[in-house]
Amino acid sequence: MTDQTAKQTILVVDDEPVNLKILVELLRPDYQIRVAGNGQKALEIAAREDRPDLILLDIMMPGIDGYEVCRLIKENPQTQHIPVIFLTAKSQVEDEQKGFNSGAVDYIAKPISPPIVRARVATHLQLKKVRDFLKDQNDFLEQEVLQRTREISNIQDVTMVAMGSLAETRDNETGKHIRRTQFYVKLLAESLRHHSRFQDALMDKNIELLYKSATLHDIGKVGIPDSILMKPGKLTFEEFDIMKTHTTLGRNAIAAAEELLETPASFLIFAREIAYTHHEKWNGKGYPEGISGNRIPLSGRIMAIADVYDALISKRVYKPPVPHHEAVLMIQEEAGRHFDPDIVAAFSEMAEQFQIVSLKYVD
Repeated sequence: MTDQTAKQTILVVDDEPVNLKILVELLRPDYQIRVAGNGQKALEIAAREDRPDLILLDIMMPGIDGYEVCRLIKENPQTQHIPVIFLTAKSQVEDEQKGFNSGAVDYIAKPISPPIVRARVATHLQLKKVRDFLKDQNDFLEQEVLQRTREISNIQDVTMVAMGSLAETRDNETGKHIRRTQFYVKLLAESLRHHSRFQDALMDKNIELLYKSATLHDIGKVGIPDSILMKPGKLTFEEFDIMKTHTTLGRNAIAAAEELLETPASFLIFAREIAYTHHEKWNGKGYPEGISGNRIPLSGRIMAIADVYDALISKRVYKPPVPHHEAVLMIQEEAGRHFDPDIVAAFSEMAEQFQIVSLKYVD
């Protein structure tokens, strides 16, 4: 005897009690049966939480006919997966075509043949089982991909924050400099994304990576001797030459990490560019390579303004902080010399937002 709890459910829809009785007696031994005497009742039953697995649907009924019932079932996201078989006296080719066009999976003409009905019902229920299984598998795989993507993103975040925090412990005078420059970089990138020169490079994903990568701009300072890094005063020319090597040290450390990832274009690419080039100048008088203009990676050009602005407004043992409005003027005066003029223009438009960030994350 078939286990009742394991039986699939069929909704039989027909306005003729005799037809309902025949189909119920035919299918009840193998399936759970529900009945509806009109289209409206059929829609109500189909929309319940315990939905039927298949619907046998008459066409000629008072009120809503079978074609309309089928169309409404297929329009509803909650019921559209239920297979519908038309079972009707309308046997012309155009009737069948209309039935299939409305979303039915099969079409059986009356008077019915019991073996054909049972075979068609069994076939479509089995097909539904397969479709449901594949859908469940696809849903599971999609969830797994989303979970893995979140995990990878979290690993990236933790890696960058940990490495950036390591650099910060060596240079505690800078306080929340790393946090502030992160937000400066994001503000600039989001403003520049609509500029014709930068829109192809500043997609959402790249802006997010720039934001994360900014934490590593001074990672190379880990390799600078304490006597220079923590000197309470200005550096000599010789000491400054050593300090400048932090760009190369940072680039090399990040490149070594990328080699371990064994990916040609890792999420650290912007971090490597920023660490190495954020002290380059638009006119070619920066370091470490003295490259100029568009040869400087966009990430380095954006970071340059973020880094210099924050250095200007921050107190150091060798200088007092510069007021915000003066810092803005100083950066504007360096457009075309130290900085990319288009990025300076974007900075000028959002200078107040920079000040808001600086006050929110004050040392």
